[in-house]
Amino acid sequence: MLTRKQNELLLFINKRLNDGGVSPSFDEMKEALHLKSKSGIHRLITGLEERGFLRRLPHRARALQVLKLPEAAAMPAPNVTPMLLRSGMAETREGFVPQIVRGEKMPLAGAIMAANEAQALSLPLYGRIAAGTPIEALRDNSTTVDVPVSLLGSGAHYCLEVQGDSMVEAGIQNGDIAIIKSSDTAENGEIVVALIDDTEATLKRLRRKGASIALEPANAAYETRIFGPDRVKIQGRLAGLYRRYH
Repeated sequence: MLTRKQNELLLFINKRLNDGGVSPSFDEMKEALHLKSKSGIHRLITGLEERGFLRRLPHRARALQVLKLPEAAAMPAPNVTPMLLRSGMAETREGFVPQIVRGEKMPLAGAIMAANEAQALSLPLYGRIAAGTPIEALRDNSTTVDVPVSLLGSGAHYCLEVQGDSMVEAGIQNGDIAIIKSSDTAENGEIVVALIDDTEATLKRLRRKGASIALEPANAAYETRIFGPDRVKIQGRLAGLYRRYH
Protein backbone atom coordinates (compact mmCIF):
# COMPACT_ATOMS: atom_id res chain seq x y z
CA MET A 1 0.00 0.00 0.00
CA LEU A 2 1.42 3.36 -1.04
CA THR A 3 0.90 6.73 0.56
CA ARG A 4 -1.02 9.30 -1.49
CA LYS A 5 2.17 11.19 -2.42
CA GLN A 6 4.01 7.98 -3.37
CA ASN A 7 1.10 6.99 -5.59
CA GLU A 8 0.96 10.44 -7.21
CA LEU A 9 4.70 10.42 -7.92
CA LEU A 10 4.66 6.89 -9.35
CA LEU A 11 1.79 7.71 -11.72
CA PHE A 12 3.46 10.98 -12.76
CA ILE A 13 6.76 9.22 -13.55
CA ASN A 14 4.95 6.45 -15.42
CA LYS A 15 3.00 8.96 -17.54
CA ARG A 16 6.16 10.90 -18.46
CA LEU A 17 7.95 7.68 -19.43
CA ASN A 18 5.00 6.59 -21.58
CA ASP A 19 4.65 10.02 -23.19
CA GLY A 20 8.29 10.72 -24.01
CA GLY A 21 10.45 7.87 -22.81
CA VAL A 22 12.38 10.16 -20.43
CA SER A 23 12.05 10.39 -16.66
CA PRO A 24 11.01 13.80 -15.28
CA SER A 25 13.63 15.86 -13.46
CA PHE A 26 13.56 16.27 -9.70
CA ASP A 27 12.43 19.88 -10.18
CA GLU A 28 9.53 18.72 -12.36
CA MET A 29 8.56 16.09 -9.82
CA LYS A 30 8.74 18.63 -7.00
CA GLU A 31 6.46 21.05 -8.88
CA ALA A 32 4.01 18.32 -9.91
CA LEU A 33 3.57 17.18 -6.30
CA HIS A 34 3.61 20.74 -4.88
CA LEU A 35 6.54 20.00 -2.55
CA LYS A 36 8.87 22.69 -1.27
CA SER A 37 12.18 20.80 -1.54
CA LYS A 38 13.83 18.00 -3.49
CA SER A 39 14.54 16.08 -0.28
CA GLY A 40 10.87 15.08 -0.17
CA ILE A 41 11.16 13.64 -3.70
CA HIS A 42 14.28 11.70 -2.67
CA ARG A 43 12.38 10.14 0.24
CA LEU A 44 9.39 9.25 -1.94
CA ILE A 45 11.59 7.61 -4.60
CA THR A 46 13.47 5.66 -1.93
CA GLY A 47 10.16 4.46 -0.50
CA LEU A 48 8.95 3.37 -3.95
CA GLU A 49 12.23 1.51 -4.55
CA GLU A 50 11.97 -0.32 -1.23
CA ARG A 51 8.39 -1.36 -2.00
CA GLY A 52 9.39 -2.73 -5.42
CA PHE A 53 7.50 -0.21 -7.57
CA LEU A 54 10.45 1.73 -8.96
CA ARG A 55 14.11 1.16 -9.88
CA ARG A 56 16.91 3.64 -10.47
CA LEU A 57 19.04 2.63 -13.46
CA PRO A 58 22.78 2.89 -12.66
CA HIS A 59 25.19 5.21 -14.49
CA ARG A 60 22.40 7.16 -16.17
CA ALA A 61 21.13 10.57 -15.11
CA ARG A 62 17.37 10.88 -14.54
CA ALA A 63 16.94 7.17 -15.37
CA LEU A 64 13.99 5.59 -13.58
CA GLN A 65 12.14 2.39 -14.42
CA VAL A 66 8.60 1.71 -13.25
CA LEU A 67 8.48 -1.97 -12.25
CA LYS A 68 4.78 -2.14 -11.40
CA LEU A 69 1.75 0.02 -10.69
CA PRO A 70 -0.59 -0.32 -7.69
CA GLU A 71 -3.77 -2.24 -8.34
CA ALA A 72 -6.95 -0.17 -8.33
CA ALA A 73 -8.31 -2.38 -5.58
CA ALA A 74 -5.49 -1.28 -3.29
CA MET A 75 -6.72 2.31 -3.29
CA PRO A 76 -9.16 3.33 -0.53
CA ALA A 77 -12.80 3.71 -1.58
CA PRO A 78 -14.19 7.24 -1.03
CA ASN A 79 -16.78 6.15 1.53
CA VAL A 80 -14.65 3.68 3.46
CA THR A 81 -14.87 3.92 7.25
CA PRO A 82 -13.42 3.08 9.67
CA MET A 83 -9.78 2.60 8.73
CA LEU A 84 -7.42 0.41 10.68
CA LEU A 85 -3.71 0.61 10.05
CA ARG A 86 -1.35 -1.88 11.60
CA SER A 87 2.43 -2.18 11.27
CA GLY A 88 2.34 -5.98 11.47
CA MET A 89 0.18 -6.29 8.34
CA ALA A 90 2.95 -5.20 6.00
CA GLU A 91 6.53 -4.57 7.00
CA THR A 92 9.26 -2.82 5.03
CA ARG A 93 12.74 -1.74 5.95
CA GLU A 94 11.24 1.63 6.90
CA GLY A 95 8.82 -0.12 9.23
CA PHE A 96 5.23 1.07 8.96
CA VAL A 97 3.04 0.63 5.87
CA PRO A 98 -0.69 1.38 6.23
CA GLN A 99 -3.23 -1.30 5.35
CA ILE A 100 -7.00 -0.79 5.10
CA VAL A 101 -9.89 -2.67 6.66
CA ARG A 102 -13.15 -1.66 5.00
CA GLY A 103 -16.43 -1.31 6.86
CA GLU A 104 -19.62 0.69 7.28
CA LYS A 105 -19.93 3.83 9.39
CA MET A 106 -19.91 2.27 12.82
CA PRO A 107 -17.76 2.40 15.96
CA LEU A 108 -14.50 0.48 15.88
CA ALA A 109 -15.95 -2.28 18.08
CA GLY A 110 -18.82 -2.72 15.57
CA ALA A 111 -16.39 -3.10 12.70
CA ILE A 112 -14.53 -5.74 14.68
CA MET A 113 -17.70 -7.75 15.24
CA ALA A 114 -18.67 -7.45 11.58
CA ALA A 115 -15.28 -8.83 10.64
CA ASN A 116 -15.78 -11.75 13.03
CA GLU A 117 -13.11 -10.57 15.41
CA ALA A 118 -14.10 -12.19 18.67
CA GLN A 119 -12.58 -9.80 21.18
CA ALA A 120 -11.63 -6.14 21.55
CA LEU A 121 -9.56 -4.34 24.12
CA SER A 122 -10.35 -0.84 25.41
CA LEU A 123 -7.18 1.27 25.32
CA PRO A 124 -6.92 4.63 27.11
CA LEU A 125 -6.98 7.65 24.80
CA TYR A 126 -4.62 10.07 26.52
CA GLY A 127 -5.25 13.11 24.31
CA ARG A 128 -3.42 14.96 21.59
CA ILE A 129 0.29 14.52 21.06
CA ALA A 130 1.50 18.10 20.73
CA ALA A 131 4.63 20.15 21.33
CA GLY A 132 5.10 21.21 24.92
CA THR A 133 3.06 18.38 26.42
CA PRO A 134 4.66 15.31 28.03
CA ILE A 135 2.69 12.08 27.80
CA GLU A 136 2.29 11.93 31.58
CA ALA A 137 0.31 15.19 31.48
CA LEU A 138 -2.15 13.68 28.99
CA ARG A 139 -3.06 10.59 31.00
CA ASP A 140 -6.84 10.26 31.27
CA ASN A 141 -8.34 6.81 31.58
CA SER A 142 -11.90 8.13 31.24
CA THR A 143 -11.76 8.04 27.41
CA THR A 144 -11.01 4.79 25.59
CA VAL A 145 -10.76 3.35 22.08
CA ASP A 146 -11.78 -0.26 21.32
CA VAL A 147 -9.06 -2.09 19.38
CA PRO A 148 -9.20 -5.77 18.27
CA VAL A 149 -6.89 -7.94 20.34
CA SER A 150 -5.62 -9.62 17.16
CA LEU A 151 -4.05 -6.30 16.07
CA LEU A 152 -2.05 -5.93 19.27
CA GLY A 153 1.07 -7.76 20.30
CA SER A 154 2.24 -8.38 23.81
CA GLY A 155 2.76 -5.57 26.29
CA ALA A 156 0.82 -2.48 27.33
CA HIS A 157 -0.66 -0.09 24.76
CA TYR A 158 -2.30 3.33 24.77
CA CYS A 159 -3.71 5.74 22.18
CA LEU A 160 -2.95 9.33 21.23
CA GLU A 161 -4.68 11.70 18.83
CA VAL A 162 -2.26 12.95 16.16
CA GLN A 163 -2.10 16.70 15.75
CA GLY A 164 -0.44 18.24 12.69
CA ASP A 165 0.82 17.02 9.32
CA SER A 166 4.49 16.31 9.99
CA MET A 167 4.09 12.54 9.26
CA VAL A 168 1.70 12.58 6.30
CA GLU A 169 4.15 10.88 3.92
CA ALA A 170 4.16 7.90 6.29
CA GLY A 171 0.36 7.74 6.01
CA ILE A 172 -0.25 9.45 9.37
CA GLN A 173 -2.71 12.32 9.12
CA ASN A 174 -4.01 15.03 11.42
CA GLY A 175 -6.77 13.61 13.61
CA ASP A 176 -5.68 9.97 13.33
CA ILE A 177 -5.65 7.90 16.51
CA ALA A 178 -2.16 6.46 16.98
CA ILE A 179 -2.00 3.10 18.77
CA ILE A 180 1.23 3.12 20.77
CA LYS A 181 3.01 0.17 22.38
CA SER A 182 4.56 1.34 25.64
CA SER A 183 8.34 1.00 25.43
CA ASP A 184 11.46 2.90 26.42
CA THR A 185 13.51 1.44 23.54
CA ALA A 186 13.16 1.38 19.76
CA GLU A 187 15.01 0.14 16.70
CA ASN A 188 16.56 2.52 14.20
CA GLY A 189 13.92 3.62 11.67
CA GLU A 190 10.88 2.95 13.87
CA ILE A 191 8.19 5.61 14.40
CA VAL A 192 8.15 6.50 18.09
CA VAL A 193 6.68 8.79 20.70
CA ALA A 194 9.73 10.76 21.80
CA LEU A 195 9.91 13.02 24.85
CA ILE A 196 12.40 15.87 24.34
CA ASP A 197 13.98 17.52 27.39
CA ASP A 198 11.17 16.06 29.56
CA THR A 199 8.73 18.66 28.21
CA GLU A 200 7.93 18.13 24.52
CA ALA A 201 6.31 14.96 23.16
CA THR A 202 6.37 14.26 19.43
CA LEU A 203 5.65 11.42 16.99
CA LYS A 204 8.60 11.00 14.61
CA ARG A 205 10.83 8.39 12.97
CA LEU A 206 13.89 7.58 15.08
CA ARG A 207 17.33 7.68 13.47
CA ARG A 208 20.54 7.10 15.39
CA LYS A 209 23.53 8.93 13.95
CA GLY A 210 26.63 8.08 15.96
CA ALA A 211 26.08 9.37 19.47
CA SER A 212 23.20 11.61 18.35
CA ILE A 213 19.50 10.93 17.89
CA ALA A 214 17.63 12.35 14.90
CA LEU A 215 13.84 12.72 14.95
CA GLU A 216 12.79 12.64 11.31
CA PRO A 217 9.45 13.93 9.97
CA ALA A 218 7.69 12.43 6.96
CA ASN A 219 6.87 15.75 5.34
CA ALA A 220 9.28 17.75 3.20
CA ALA A 221 8.01 20.98 4.79
CA TYR A 222 9.56 20.02 8.15
CA GLU A 223 13.20 19.72 9.19
CA THR A 224 14.83 16.75 10.91
CA ARG A 225 15.82 17.62 14.49
CA ILE A 226 19.00 16.21 16.04
CA PHE A 227 19.62 15.85 19.77
CA GLY A 228 22.13 14.43 22.19
CA PRO A 229 21.14 10.99 23.56
CA ASP A 230 20.48 12.38 27.05
CA ARG A 231 17.80 14.77 25.72
CA VAL A 232 15.44 12.18 24.19
CA LYS A 233 13.41 9.50 25.98
CA ILE A 234 11.39 6.92 24.08
CA GLN A 235 7.84 6.61 25.46
CA GLY A 236 6.40 4.15 22.98
CA ARG A 237 6.50 2.70 19.47
CA LEU A 238 3.79 3.11 16.83
CA ALA A 239 1.79 -0.13 16.56
CA GLY A 240 -1.08 1.06 14.37
CA LEU A 241 -3.52 3.78 13.39
CA TYR A 242 -7.28 4.16 13.61
CA ARG A 243 -8.98 6.59 11.23
CA ARG A 244 -12.65 7.43 10.84
CA TYR A 245 -14.04 9.23 7.78
CA HIS A 246 -16.76 11.77 8.53
